[in-house]
Amino acid sequence: MEKVHRLYPALKERPNEKGMRLSGGQQQMLAIGRALMADPKLILLDEPSLGLSPIFCKNLEHQMKALQKEGHTLLLVEQNARMGLSLSNYAYVLENGELSKEGPSAQLLKDPDVIKAYLGV
Repeated sequence: MEKVHRLYPALKERPNEKGMRLSGGQQQMLAIGRALMADPKLILLDEPSLGLSPIFCKNLEHQMKALQKEGHTLLLVEQNARMGLSLSNYAYVLENGELSKEGPSAQLLKDPDVIKAYLGV
């Protein structure tokens, strides 16, 4: 529990609050915190930024980087391409449900097709 509270101090401040009464970002923290209680080696995250404000997305990104530094492996499915690529070593890009690109994330961040289609540049 100490690890969860260190990563998500906002949850420590509301120990008796029901999950359904938390904000979207706090609910995401709660879900990840519950997963961390099992001390997993691998954490599967499906669209963790969906519906979150830009500030919560940035916080979530920092928290996921902290988890990686602590030795957790993240398997991430993410619609926010910039965040997903910044958190990953290797990525698969899907277009209309089919694999369109794959490779090291640093390489995909520089790929003109990925930049144009997914990074809004």
